[in-house]
Amino acid sequence: MKKVSLKDIATEAGVSTALVSYVLTNKDKKARIGEEMAKKIREIARKLNYQPNHIARSLKSGRSFTIGLIVADISNPFFANIARTIEDEAKKHNYNVIFGSSDENVDKSQDLINVLVNRQVDGLIITPTEGSEQQIRQLQEQKIPFVLIDRFFPEIAASYIAVNNRESAAGAVSHLIKAGRKRIGMVAYKTTLHHISERIGGYQDALQQHGIKATNSLLKKARYSHLKEDIRLAIDELLKGKHPADAIFFATNSLAIEGLKYINTLGIRIPDELAVITFDEGEALDLFYAPVTFVRQPILEIGKAAVRVLLEQILDGTTTTTAICIDTTLVVRKSCGSR
Repeated sequence: MKKVSLKDIATEAGVSTALVSYVLTNKDKKARIGEEMAKKIREIARKLNYQPNHIARSLKSGRSFTIGLIVADISNPFFANIARTIEDEAKKHNYNVIFGSSDENVDKSQDLINVLVNRQVDGLIITPTEGSEQQIRQLQEQKIPFVLIDRFFPEIAASYIAVNNRESAAGAVSHLIKAGRKRIGMVAYKTTLHHISERIGGYQDALQQHGIKATNSLLKKARYSHLKEDIRLAIDELLKGKHPADAIFFATNSLAIEGLKYINTLGIRIPDELAVITFDEGEALDLFYAPVTFVRQPILEIGKAAVRVLLEQILDGTTTTTAICIDTTLVVRKSCGSR
C-alpha cells in the first residue's frame, strides 16, 4: 500500500504542500491560515490515514520530537494524572512522551536519565528523588534542557514548577485548629526533599500562629521503603496515652490512604474522635465513609507549565531558568468535622 504523502493531501484539498505542512505541524495560526481551511486539511489527513515521517522530520530539524518524563511513583494518582496531562499537552505540539518511574530510588533515577538521553529525547521533565542533586548538575553541564516538577533543590538554579507547599500546609492545619482541634499530629515521609520540609514547616507555622506549642511527639515520619509498618507505628504513637492526637495532617495522599486503612481497623470514628486532612487528592479518599479534606494541587496547570517551559528551552536553544510557584486550593469535606 502506498504511503500517503503531504502532496496527496494537498491535491485533494486543492492547496500547496507547504500550506498542508503548516497545518499539520500546528503552524497554521502563525501562517495566518483560515480556520475552515485548516479544519478541512486535518479532516483529509485523517480520512487518508496520513502518518508523518518522524525520521525525516528529525533529520531535517535536528530534533527527535520526544520528551522524557520521570515521575517518582506512577502508581500514585497525583503522578499518574500529571503524566497524562503532560502527554496530552505535548501531543498538541507534536511531541511524544516516553516516561518512567524512579520509585524514589536515586539509582533507578540515574538509569532512567541515561536511557532517555541515549534515546536522544529533546528534553526532560523530572520529579527528582532524594540525593539526585548531582544528576541535575550533570544535565546542566551537558546542556540538556530539563524542568523539575513537584520538587526542586533550592541550592541549584534550575527551572521548576511547584506549588506553595509551606503556605498550603499552614492553611490546612489552621483549618483544623479553627474546627476546634488542639492536638494535631502530622505524618510525613522521612526525607530531606524540600517540598516535604516545607510542608512540615507550614504545619509548625500554623501551630505557632495559633499559640499551640509544636512538639516532636506529634510529628511522625515514615520511610518510603517501609511505609505500611512505619505508618502503623506512627499512628499508634499519636493515639496512645492520656492526651492522644485529635487530628492528623498527612503530608501526601499515599500516606493518608495507608493511614486511613489502619485507622479504620482500629475502629476510630472520623471525624468524631479524630479529624483527618491530607495534601493531594485521590479517588480512594472519595470512597472513605467520611470524605477526606485535602489540599488540591492544580495538576492541569503544573503539566501545561512544565511542557511550555521545556519547549521554550528546546526551541530557543537556551537553558534559561524559569521558576513557577502555583497556588493550591483547600477542599473541605467531612473528615475535619468541628467541635
